[in-house]
Amino acid sequence: MVTLSDVAKAANVSKMTVSRVINHPEQVTPELRSLVENAMAQLDYHPNSIAQALVNNRTNVVKFITFEDIDTTEPYYMNLIFGVARELTKKQYALQLVTDRTQIEEGRTDGYLITGARSSDYEMFDDLKKPFILFGENHRGFDFVDTDNQKGVKLATEYALSRLYKRIIFIGIDLKEPFEYSREAGYINTSQKHQLIPQIYRISNHSHAAQKLIEEHFAEFKKDTCFICASDRIAIGVERQLQAEGARVPEDFGVIGFDGVFLDQVANPKLTTIRQPIFKMGELLATMLLQKIAQSGSPQGEVLLEPTLIRRGSTR
Repeated sequence: MVTLSDVAKAANVSKMTVSRVINHPEQVTPELRSLVENAMAQLDYHPNSIAQALVNNRTNVVKFITFEDIDTTEPYYMNLIFGVARELTKKQYALQLVTDRTQIEEGRTDGYLITGARSSDYEMFDDLKKPFILFGENHRGFDFVDTDNQKGVKLATEYALSRLYKRIIFIGIDLKEPFEYSREAGYINTSQKHQLIPQIYRISNHSHAAQKLIEEHFAEFKKDTCFICASDRIAIGVERQLQAEGARVPEDFGVIGFDGVFLDQVANPKLTTIRQPIFKMGELLATMLLQKIAQSGSPQGEVLLEPTLIRRGSTR
């Protein structure tokens, strides 16, 4: 069995240096860390995660907390969780799912990944005793990972115009939250750039709410209109009701969603959408949190990942 001494000898460093690389990598220079990690890889040395946890007074458990109803966000969050779990597994960390906010601080953990939080929840985060990373933009200075929401809707708006739709309508989610403001800003700024008057509707994030909106206002919508929606769930509702009204999609009306996780593929026709890099965001959330834990809670900053436009049958 390969030992710590074997690694130290192969890397030509002390056992103390190897221990620091394993337990406190932030205390070691990148060059020295690379030297030791290469030796570990060559010897196929794997630190004892249980022993490491005891030495560092850690649990090797991370809590994944969602403030949203899983029923209305699945499969989105399931994909995010898979990305988180894949990265945590590499570091011998376990993931605990928490859906009841009253149980956040029950039991032991090394840190928190928090999703679906709203502005009204932020106050409780100041009292958390362990490091945490938010999934989602915020204006309170908390570390976070998210999609570049503004850029995503800008891509959608510019694409709709390139497909010769004359009118662009944005259907947003009726939440006064940073991610929604960013998506609306992407639409407004791009519309103004092209001398178009922005037209925005805000509804709950449900397909039936979108269907009701289209049904009530269909007579007002002229042909050559493209609806840009803040979620694929809303976009599916828009598409269904347009067809129920006898409208042709995509010839007369275009529909663009936002998310790109499963729902876009079950629509008929399949949705043109802005795809978020869900798995990558999950992996990055885990990486940032583990680094924050290793650095005793040091700030990790804000990361916005690039979304991509997926062209499908709901636009011409």
